[in-house]
Amino acid sequence: MLVQALLGEFLQEAESTRKLLNAIPQHILEYKPSENSWTTGQLAWHISEIYNWYPYTVQGAEFNMDEYEDVERDYSDIEKIKERFERNFSKAKESLETINDENLNDLWKMTVGGQVAIPETPRAEIIRGFLMNHIYHHRGEMIVYLRLNGCKVPGLYGPTFEDEQAMQAK
Repeated sequence: MLVQALLGEFLQEAESTRKLLNAIPQHILEYKPSENSWTTGQLAWHISEIYNWYPYTVQGAEFNMDEYEDVERDYSDIEKIKERFERNFSKAKESLETINDENLNDLWKMTVGGQVAIPETPRAEIIRGFLMNHIYHHRGEMIVYLRLNGCKVPGLYGPTFEDEQAMQAK
């Protein structure tokens, strides 16, 4: 039951991620709201790449970031970023479909540079926090980037402010 609930949420939220990525115009990929921020392209790439972390998180007991290869980085083309999302989404979905409720209690950790970055935590908490909530957080950032650039924000959970304003104007 828990895996089915996670998978249902995953599928629904991936559609929202898809909508958001489709709303990013090519001309704002270099936009950066502050010196300490990522560019729009980097943020979009990161959102797409988190989906590639699902197999490492779902299938193993440790995710060693030193062994992780992200060789296709290209922040300059929104179409490539969306293609990366689609490939990673498929892998993430397949990995979630392979586990059962008992696997969700297995302990998992992340290491970087020989150090523990995320201590042993039940897999269910990692899927929800490290993967799902992580994506939601960055989608929120992307919505701010879009608004700061005067771009239309897609409704992810119903109509947006802009949609409501347009409906009121009619």
